[in-house]
Amino acid sequence: MTLPLALLVLAGLAAAVAPRVLARSSWPEREPVLGLWMWQCVIAAVLLCCALAMAFSAAAAWQAVRSHVFAPAPSGVEEAYALGSPGPWAGLLAVLLACGGAWTGAMLLREVHEARVRRRRRRAELRERAPRLPGEEPSEGDRLVVLEGAKPDAWWLPGNAPQLVVTTAALRRLKGRQLDAVLEHEQGHARARHDWLMHCSSALAAGFPRVPVFAAFRDQVHTLVEMAADDTASRRFGRLTIALALVELNEERGVFGPCPTPLAEVPHRVHRLLTAPPRLPVARRLRMTAAAAVVPAVPLLVAFVPGLSALR
Repeated sequence: MTLPLALLVLAGLAAAVAPRVLARSSWPEREPVLGLWMWQCVIAAVLLCCALAMAFSAAAAWQAVRSHVFAPAPSGVEEAYALGSPGPWAGLLAVLLACGGAWTGAMLLREVHEARVRRRRRRAELRERAPRLPGEEPSEGDRLVVLEGAKPDAWWLPGNAPQLVVTTAALRRLKGRQLDAVLEHEQGHARARHDWLMHCSSALAAGFPRVPVFAAFRDQVHTLVEMAADDTASRRFGRLTIALALVELNEERGVFGPCPTPLAEVPHRVHRLLTAPPRLPVARRLRMTAAAAVVPAVPLLVAFVPGLSALR
């Protein structure tokens, strides 16, 4: 019964080492999409280790579970795992891991529910501040809403009928193609479904606040999705255009002053756009993408080694 422990040790190593390696690397700022992919693969590996450890612990503790786990396996595979005398701790470990999985699902459902409540509330505010004219029918697809407002702002409201909201102050401040760049930034979030990635990272961080890897995942996701959307806009309208648009939208909020604000990452994003760090070579991006895809396969390899050895 060393396999579940080995999987949990592997999960601990991945959770401890990967965030430090990624935090010390400078390439995620140059390739934020690749950074998001790397983080997702690491988190998937950690969760997969826990799920496999739960399955093998439950198989060791209860014969009914074991018969289902090894039902499709050829003869001799079950004996290779040596699940005969697991001890009382196997069932306890399986129950604890199952509770962790159920808690993760509950946190994700809560996060999605709260996001829907926020969207409904914001849509109600939009209907109140920008009501339809008499006889106006709701349009299909994306809908641009212009709000009367003294503060320059623009945001994307996801959902079944996504809406792009821009205030009149933003229309006055943004010049030339800056408005187009801001709209492309928000549409980049929508096309990549960054809202679901942020829901998952927030759910894991809220459900397991004492697990540093999940908190780091949430913080990095919130930063990298903004950089990825900045790059999406800059490829069409140029880095200087989107940088100036960010300055125009956030200059009056005090984000460029000495005091930290909730939008303290905006100056760093502007500096990144203006310094224009070069992208990684294509060959290196492909190698890193493939290497990240291998990370979730490692727990599967560890779990199936005894069974594969029995088939020789």
